[in-house]
Amino acid sequence: MQLDVVNNENKKVGTVDLRDDVFGGRVNADLIWESVVHENASKRSGTHATKNRALVSGSGKKPWKQKGTGRARVGEIRNPLWRHGGTVFGPQPRSYDFKLPKKVERGALRAALAQKMTEGQLIVVEALAAGEIKTKAAAEMLAGLGVSGKTVLIDVAVDEKLSRSVRNMPGVMFLPSGRITARDVMLANRVVATRGALEKLQEALAL
Repeated sequence: MQLDVVNNENKKVGTVDLRDDVFGGRVNADLIWESVVHENASKRSGTHATKNRALVSGSGKKPWKQKGTGRARVGEIRNPLWRHGGTVFGPQPRSYDFKLPKKVERGALRAALAQKMTEGQLIVVEALAAGEIKTKAAAEMLAGLGVSGKTVLIDVAVDEKLSRSVRNMPGVMFLPSGRITARDVMLANRVVATRGALEKLQEALAL
């Protein structure tokens, strides 16, 4: 398979070969789901917390004597059975991250890119660079490529000027090919990659 390579004016300047072991075959949606869940879990702050009977405010004095009053025995007003008492087994700060095999991550990214290519949402450009730090110029470049909405830009190395130009554009991310994930690809409406970045990805994702 081949895909057209265009310049910033959306004019064809060449082609790039797509490997069948990366972009061919069935798209494994299960791998994409696992990778997205894993990344979402790793980004959770996990700062939730409840107070147990040791942390809740209140006196530690025994309200009444153990026997002879006719009431139920109680040790302190902070016990979990009482209103405003501590919480038993409540949520505590923790990390939701879990380990995902590297083969699953690579397979998920391979499937996500193949999905975008099948849907015609993958655009290959000759280069992604900017002569000056200007958001308007970057927006015009993306508009010239027919790109709007959520977009992920991929290059072997991120151009600093273009990165600073697009960082305040809502929904636009500029990432190096070594840091792209299946979640980044699936969240974007369009994927714009340079020829060099696509070749690097194909080398890394080849079976």
